[in-house]
Amino acid sequence: MKKAVILIGMVALLATGNVCAQAHDHGSHGSKRETVKVDADKAVQNADAGLVVQGSCGMCKARIEKTAKGIDGVTGASWDAKTKKLNLDFDGEKTSLDAISKALAQAGHDTDRHRADDKTYGALPQCCKYRK
Repeated sequence: MKKAVILIGMVALLATGNVCAQAHDHGSHGSKRETVKVDADKAVQNADAGLVVQGSCGMCKARIEKTAKGIDGVTGASWDAKTKKLNLDFDGEKTSLDAISKALAQAGHDTDRHRADDKTYGALPQCCKYRK
């Protein structure tokens, strides 16, 4: 009897997880978000895109995400320390990947598009030094 109850509970959890995953993939309003490759010179409204951003610790994560979210038009930013990928949600009519990349470089973080100047990089805390 206990095994049956546990099995039913596990099936219910799996089913709920699947429904949540589908809702996440399609957004809360039933509309599917599309990932687009954004050209820095073209405005794309409501873009999902990413940048490679160098960093090494939790302080870097906080600085990178705060810098990106501080740009007008950026509605979401999440940096992964392992992959060095910054996933972004932004309005392409208000900003661009190039503008976001420049702001991150000005905050001391090299991106796949721009390099932070040595003085700014040198001012980062020791734990944030990523250059070898």
